[in-house]
Amino acid sequence: MAYDRYVAICRPLHYGTLLSSRACVQMAAGAWGSSLLNALLHTANTFSIPLCQGNAVGQFFCEIPHILKLSCSHSCLQEVGIVVITTCLILGCFMFIVLSYVQIFRAVLRIPSEQGRHKAFSMCLPHLAVVSLFVSTGMCAYLKPPSLSSPSLDVVVAVVYAVVPPAVNPLIYSLRNKELKDALRKVSVGQK
Repeated sequence: MAYDRYVAICRPLHYGTLLSSRACVQMAAGAWGSSLLNALLHTANTFSIPLCQGNAVGQFFCEIPHILKLSCSHSCLQEVGIVVITTCLILGCFMFIVLSYVQIFRAVLRIPSEQGRHKAFSMCLPHLAVVSLFVSTGMCAYLKPPSLSSPSLDVVVAVVYAVVPPAVNPLIYSLRNKELKDALRKVSVGQK
């Protein structure tokens, strides 16, 4: 999405060639392939560690930190390597998004008309909101200090991370829809 917005705003005359169906297939294959590789590495590592403290995880889905707590193996070198690979993938995607939006905002701020700037920003802000929501909830889920960790808090954070961004995603993107905006205005006026 960030690349799509970048091309649409910064290189509009080249949109058809830069985002051809072949380019879209290549980008989708790259995203799916890297995600599949990451999932396979974590799954293989999870099944290779011995569990000494049973196999019951206090979550509604198995997260790697909770599985590692059940392990009796103190050799976490494999997991550290996989976390480094995962971190590189995440940072690469994050930096690509950030650099795309820096270019977009630079181009938008050079647009002379207020209406043109508003149209360009309204095109980008929904995607930026979804990415920010996903990144912030993910950071809360995985980067919170162990001193704040409790079973109930871990469940709440995991639910927020897994449920809120996908649930809010359609709402955020539909706010660009004129009919939905008109309906929201009618409801807000009717409540006053």
